[in-house]
Amino acid sequence: MYTVQMEQECGCFKKSEYSNNNTFQTQQDAYNYANIVAELMNEEFCGKHTFYSQRAEGDNFVIRVALNATYVSGCSTGVSCDVGCNSTDDWSLESTDTSDNKSCDTGCGCS
Repeated sequence: MYTVQMEQECGCFKKSEYSNNNTFQTQQDAYNYANIVAELMNEEFCGKHTFYSQRAEGDNFVIRVALNATYVSGCSTGVSCDVGCNSTDDWSLESTDTSDNKSCDTGCGCS
């Protein structure tokens, strides 16, 4: 049996019809499911996170979750550093306050 797991369940995932820890008879089915679901979540969810699938140990695939820096910084050009000014990483709740950074006056997170 092959398993597809979510690395971490964000709020959008919890509200969705998707489930965690899905099992499949073949490696190809698990691989296809992981890739398709990651792509669908990137299209359907709020955009705060980015999802991508990856082969894990054993017979497992994992759908990884990363903070979408463009969404958090508010920069429409996609150019930012880290996660922008005065933002908070939802997973660790660590503040990334960079108010002392002069480049944060650019409106795009950082220059």
